[in-house]
Amino acid sequence: MTRVMGVLNVTPDSFSDGGRWMAPEAAVRHGLQMVADGAEIIDVGGESTRPGSRPVPEEEELRRILPVVERLAGQAPEISVDTRKEAVARAAVAAGATIINDVSATLWRVAAETGAGWVAMHMPGDPESMQQHAHYRDVVGQVVDHLVARAEAARAAGVARIWIDPGIGFGKTARHNLLLLRHLDVLVGTGWPVLVGTSRKTFLGRLAPSPDGTPAAPSDRLEGTVATTTWAMVRGADVVRVHDVAPTVHAARLGAFLPAAAGAKGPSA
Repeated sequence: MTRVMGVLNVTPDSFSDGGRWMAPEAAVRHGLQMVADGAEIIDVGGESTRPGSRPVPEEEELRRILPVVERLAGQAPEISVDTRKEAVARAAVAAGATIINDVSATLWRVAAETGAGWVAMHMPGDPESMQQHAHYRDVVGQVVDHLVARAEAARAAGVARIWIDPGIGFGKTARHNLLLLRHLDVLVGTGWPVLVGTSRKTFLGRLAPSPDGTPAAPSDRLEGTVATTTWAMVRGADVVRVHDVAPTVHAARLGAFLPAAAGAKGPSA
C-alpha cells in the first residue's frame, strides 16, 4: 500500500498552515496525531517553499526544527526533514531524521554520507523565482530526465533509498501539474520510487473554485487533494505527502482493493 507522509510545517508563513505549529509542543502533538491517523513518515520543515518565498537563515531553520525532530524521534515510524541546506540536513539526521526531503535535488552527497534516504524533487530555479521558469517543451519528458539523472548520481554516490518527486506546483502551471499527474506512469516506469505531493496546492483551488468564482482557500481543497492523491496511489506512487492524513489513509486502504477488484469476474457480497 502507498505510504502516507504527513506534512509538519514549523514555519510562520507556509501557504496552508503557517504559524499553527510553530511552538515545539504544538508541533510534536500534531506530529503524533498524524502518526495515530496512520502516517508512516512525518516530514518536518522549517522553511516555507511556497512560490515567492525567501530563504530562512540556517540558524533560524535549525532552531525551528531540531527540538521537533528530537522529540518525535522514536515516536514516529520515520521522520524526514524538508530542507535545501546541507547543515540543516546533517543536523536533522543526527537528531533522528532518516530521510532528506530535498526540494533542490542537490543534497544526495549528504544523504550518502549520513546514510539517510533521499527525495529528489523537480523545481526550476528556487522558490522565490520558480514560477518565472514555468516554460517547457515537454514537461513530462524534461522532468523525468532531470529526476532520473539526479537519482542515478545519488545511487552512484552510495544512497540506498531514493525517491523522485515531480514537484507539483513548483515552477509549474496548472496544465503542467495535470500533465504530470496524467502521465505519472512514465515516472513510475523509470523504476525509481515516486513521491507525489498535491496537498492543498493552488491549482486545486483554481480547478474547483469557491461559489463566487475565486480560488478555493487552502482549507477548502480537501476534496481535490484526496482525488489527486488517490489518482497518484492508483498510478503507482510509493509515497504521497499530505496535510490531511486521516482521509488520505482511508483512501489508501480503499484503493488497495482496486487492483484485486479489477481482476474479479463479478461482484461479490
